[in-house]
Amino acid sequence: MSVHLLLSAGRGPQECAWALARLLGRLEADAVRHRLEIHRVETFPGDRPETYRSVLIRIDGTGAEEFAGTWTGTLCLQAPSPYRAGVGRKNWYVIARPCRVDTPRTPFVEADVDVVACRTGGPGGQHRNKASTAVRATHRPTGLVVVVDTERQFSLNRRIALRLLRERIAQGDEAAGRAVTAARRRVHDELVRGDPIRVERLDPSGPDVPPQRRRRTTPRPDPPR
Repeated sequence: MSVHLLLSAGRGPQECAWALARLLGRLEADAVRHRLEIHRVETFPGDRPETYRSVLIRIDGTGAEEFAGTWTGTLCLQAPSPYRAGVGRKNWYVIARPCRVDTPRTPFVEADVDVVACRTGGPGGQHRNKASTAVRATHRPTGLVVVVDTERQFSLNRRIALRLLRERIAQGDEAAGRAVTAARRRVHDELVRGDPIRVERLDPSGPDVPPQRRRRTTPRPDPPR
């Protein structure tokens, strides 16, 4: 089983992009413990080294969907800012959402099309009114229906009907693909700061936490009298 998960720093400050990279590392380590494989499908780096604005990953293995659920929602990394000394805020938020990457293409097979001869009203002469030269074509897998009566021969109308069905199916696939892409883009605006489903903390002495400014230990000279 495979599941795609999109992690995004949203519109947050650069610390959120830094937090995303650290949370991604935690997620990947957690996946190893669950005997799952993580593949980075698409990454968008942040403004600083070793940061990401968003990362799309694929999780493969038994239980991938359940594992993704434990990382779905607002994620919080508690750590001091690596870029701004003295910043009181220590909570940096990231959003994680399952998403679809692509949509399957609808195969077009003529055997899936029911073609029926029919008559249509309107001008067209005596032959058109008496002969069933119009075509009603139904694509069974999708339910699309077209009626063609532009030509005076059944075979020509049938050929046009099949072409129209093929074009409309392709247009439907393209529209579905655009909808999937738009849904992924909306994830970047869904980040809600607060009430995280998971909170990760960095070891203050660990390599991911920048050293803090040391306080002056030497005594200050007495002011001149």
